[in-house]
Amino acid sequence: MLALLALGSSVVWGSSDFLAGLLSRRMPPASVVALSHAIGFVALSAAIAVGLGGPLTWAGWPLWALGAGVCGGLGLLCLYAALAEGPMGVVAPITSLSVLVPVAFGLARGDHAPVVVWAGVALAILGVVLASGPELGGAVTVRAFVLAVLAALLLGGSFVCLDGGGRHSVLHTLWGMRATSAAGYALAALALRRGPGPVAGRDWWPLVLVGLGDLLANALFVVASTRGMISVASVLGSLYPVVTVLWAWGVLRERLRPIQIGGVAVAMVGVALIALR
Repeated sequence: MLALLALGSSVVWGSSDFLAGLLSRRMPPASVVALSHAIGFVALSAAIAVGLGGPLTWAGWPLWALGAGVCGGLGLLCLYAALAEGPMGVVAPITSLSVLVPVAFGLARGDHAPVVVWAGVALAILGVVLASGPELGGAVTVRAFVLAVLAALLLGGSFVCLDGGGRHSVLHTLWGMRATSAAGYALAALALRRGPGPVAGRDWWPLVLVGLGDLLANALFVVASTRGMISVASVLGSLYPVVTVLWAWGVLRERLRPIQIGGVAVAMVGVALIALR
C-alpha cells in the first residue's frame, strides 16, 4: 500500500511537471512555479482554517517545513540556472540523482530491506537517469556542473525535510513549506522589481491544477515515507521524470531516444523488484 502511495506521488508529480512544461511555453517558468506555489499556499491555508489536520500547534514540524521550503526553492533556482548554462542532456541526469540524498539518509537511519528490494532501488535510479536522455558526449561548463550538483543536493534535501516534518504533521509541514517558498518568490519579485506579469484567463485553471497536483504529490510521498522507509519511498516517488517523458511521447508525439526507452524499461523492472517485497 505504501509503495502504491509513493508510486502515486511520482505519477502526480510527473503529470504536474508535464502540464507546467506546457504552461512554460506561454509564460516564464519562474512565474509558473511562483504562482503555482502561491496557489498551493492559499489552498493549504484554507484547509487549516476549516480545521483539517487538527489544531495548529508549533511543535516539531516548523524547522523541517522551513528547510523543505528553502531547499526546494533554491534547488529549483539552481536547476533553472544550470539548464540555462548547460545542455539539458547533461544537467537533467545529474539533478535526477537527487534521490541519492534521501536514500543515503534512510540507510544512515537504519533502513533494512531484502537484497531484491535494493536491487530494484538501484535499477529504478538507473532507469530514471537513462530516461532523462543523458548526452554522454555533451560539453558542460564548470558553473553548470556545480549548479546541477547543488540542485540535486538541495532537491534531495527537501525530501528529507518533508519526511522529518511529516512525522509530526503532514498538513502543517506542507503549509509551512509552501509559506516559505511563496514568501521567498514574493521577496525576490520585490527585490528585482519584476512580478509574474499578467496571466491569460485560459492559463489560470492549468496553474491551479499544477499547484494542487504538486501538493497532492508531496502529501502522498510524505505519507509513504513516514510510514515506511524513506529510501524506498523516495526512489518510487522520484520516478516522475519517466511519467513526464511518457506524457510527452503520448500527447505531444515527441520521439524517444533508444536510451530513454531503455531507461523506462529498466525503471519498470526496478519497480517490479521493489513490489516483490
